Amino acid sequence: MISDKAHIDPSAKIGDNVTIHPFAFIDKDVEIGDGCVIMPFASIIRGTRMGKNCKVFQGAIVGADPQDFRWKGGFTYCYLGDNVVIRENVIINRGIATEGGTRIGSGSFLMANSHVGHDSHISEGVVVGNNVSIAGDVEIGRSAILSSSVVVHENSKLGEWVLIKGGCRITGNVPPFCIMAHNPTSYFGVNAYLLHKHGGLSEERIDDIAKCYRHLYQTGTSVFNALKRIEADVDESPERQKIIDFIEGCNLKIVAIPKDLE
Repeated sequence: MISDKAHIDPSAKIGDNVTIHPFAFIDKDVEIGDGCVIMPFASIIRGTRMGKNCKVFQGAIVGADPQDFRWKGGFTYCYLGDNVVIRENVIINRGIATEGGTRIGSGSFLMANSHVGHDSHISEGVVVGNNVSIAGDVEIGRSAILSSSVVVHENSKLGEWVLIKGGCRITGNVPPFCIMAHNPTSYFGVNAYLLHKHGGLSEERIDDIAKCYRHLYQTGTSVFNALKRIEADVDESPERQKIIDFIEGCNLKIVAIPKDLE
């Protein structure tokens, strides 16, 4: 069903079995995949490329103009994968440059009043809680969860399967599989329950992840020395390697490490 009370620009490409409710706004040069549902008063702005079976709720704006002074009005993009849910009053800004753009991975769920800044890349299966603010140029790994009112500052990077507790402020890089909480941000353990239930990891593999983070956060040594201890003390596994690669890729700069131990 496509309501005659919705505004749909003639250049928009609408897939099969799409539902567009009254008073929705579909801008020029928008692509909406098969099976999507656009609720009343939702806006899909130019440059948006939406996958299949997405649902955009009332008052949401997908592909809004970037909130960045570097953007000079050029034509830029916002990409959504398949089966993405965008709840009420969510705002997703598109990129500030023609290349790249803002990306929301398949199966992600963005709860009401959350905001995703320009050129941020959210991987598949990410849950963004109510009132979460994600600044520009942020990377979030797959299956991460950001609880309500989390703030993620510009250029931060969050690894896969991280859990950020409600109200936490992230300024920097959060390595994979761990839980962060409080203000200032502090290490709160390993995301063991979800890694076992949904990630399929054995207790032994989860114990090895926890051992990695004991070296990083609970021994009072530098990040450099902690990585050396991890390589010597923890059995090789894909998870151990992901932790090491993430931290080395961030030049050993991760959150919740005292300045004198970086």
